[in-house]
Amino acid sequence: MAITDPISDMLTRIRNARMVQKDTVAIPVSKLKIEILKVLKKEGYINDFKVDDNGLVLIVTLGDSQMKKIIRVSKPGRRVYTSSNDIPRVLQGHGLLIMSTSKGVMSGEEARKTSLGGEILCKVW
Repeated sequence: MAITDPISDMLTRIRNARMVQKDTVAIPVSKLKIEILKVLKKEGYINDFKVDDNGLVLIVTLGDSQMKKIIRVSKPGRRVYTSSNDIPRVLQGHGLLIMSTSKGVMSGEEARKTSLGGEILCKVW
C-alpha cells in the first residue's frame, strides 16, 4: 500500500508510540523526515534518532519528553503557507511550529528571526 502523505504517517507513528509509552519507533527514511526530526531533537521533543544499518529505517528514541500533541498542518490536498510577518505562535510561544522555508526546515521562531516565510508542516506541544 502506498503512503500518500509520508510526513503525516511519521507524525502518526510518533503519536501512537507516545500513547502506548514505547521508547522507540521505526519510521521509513526520507530527507525531509530527517530534517523534521533534527528540529524536534533540537527543541527537546525527542531524545535522539538514527538511521539503521540498511539505510531504510529511522529509529526514533522518544524518551521522557513533554510532547503532548503533534498535528500535521499542511496536507497534500491543502497546503498552508505563511509570510514571515504572519507566522503563528503555538500556545503563546510554549509550543513548536515546524516550517519548510527556502533555507531548509526550521522552527517557527527561527523563521521569524531570519524573516523567512514558507510552508507550515506541523505543530507540536
